[in-house]
Formats: sequence, structure tokens, C-alpha cells
Amino acid sequence: MSWTPEPKANLRRTPVQQRSAERLNRILDACAGLLDEVGYEALSTRSVAERADVPIGSVYRFFGNKRAMADALGQRNLDRYTERISGRLATVGHDDWRTAVDAGLEEYLAMKRVVPGFTLVDFAGPVQAPSEANHLLADRLADLLAGHLGRPLDAGLRRCLLVGVEAADAVLRLAFRVSPEGDPELIAETRELLHAYLARSLD
Repeated sequence: MSWTPEPKANLRRTPVQQRSAERLNRILDACAGLLDEVGYEALSTRSVAERADVPIGSVYRFFGNKRAMADALGQRNLDRYTERISGRLATVGHDDWRTAVDAGLEEYLAMKRVVPGFTLVDFAGPVQAPSEANHLLADRLADLLAGHLGRPLDAGLRRCLLVGVEAADAVLRLAFRVSPEGDPELIAETRELLHAYLARSLD
């Protein structure tokens, strides 16, 4: 699946042609695969260029260093996650916030299990604090949920979603430490935690 970043994305150059966008995605795919294989510390722009089968200059056309590349991978993951949830919400009743929340949790778990590089770079680069990614994610989820439920997007809903994301993130990190696929009992606890907490604002 190709990804074209927003013009404001933190890239040296935003691709405007399909061929350039495809090259950017090949670079990010290579980065994701290498993150799984060698980790962030051993990652290099040269190894990414070799894996993507592009000249090293093509990598530097988009990214100044590997941190910028990892940050772009996180942005792509967030955009794709948003698309996946939007597709799921199209089948959910507009008054059924629990099923909408479950869709967000399930799509996150699916990406965690199958998307290359996602363990190290979910929605922000590995050198960013987890709270940065959680703020970005909570903002996206608040926008989606408010739109789906037809309710105003206010500071209270944003705060509520941020607390929910932070709490779920902590328990899910534990779930994936216990088991590579995510401990099912801890995942069930995460779902119950989200339902109980969000009910205060969404019921």
C-alpha cells in the first residue's frame, strides 16, 4: 500500500509524483524490515538504501538521518492506522461507542502482530518519548470518535481519550512482554479498562 505524506510532514522533500512516492515507500519498507532484524542502533541509511535497492542519494533526498526516517515510518503507521479504523467505523452504529473503541484496539493489535518495524516504531520514532506518540494517537482517535458519534470535539473528550490511550499503552506493553502475540488475558483486561473508563464520558 502506497503512502503519500502530507506536505507539512517532516521530510526534506515531499513526493509529488507517483514514482517518487513509491520510492519513498520502498525506503520506509526497508527501514521497517531492518528495524525488526537489527534494531534501531544498528540501523543505517546505507543499509536501508541497499535493502530498498535505491542509491544512497535517494534516501538523503527525503531524510537527513535515520531518526528522520524512523519518524516518517511512525507517521506512515499512524496514517494507515487511521485509515483502518475509518474503514471499520463505517460498519459500526453511530451510537455504539464500545464497538468503535474495540475496533481501535483490534486494529492496533493486528498492526502490532504483523506490520514490520511496528514493535520499535509504532506511531513515533524510537528516540521519541512514548507520550509523544500517545498524544498524536489520542488526537486522531478523538477526531474519529467525535465524528462517528456526532458529538462536539472538546477538551474534555481529548483528555479522556489521552488518559485511555496512556492506560491501554501501559497494559498492552505488559501484554506483549508476557507473550510475543500479546497475552490474551491482559488484552481482555485492556478492553475492560477502556470500556469502564470511557463510559464516564461517552454513555
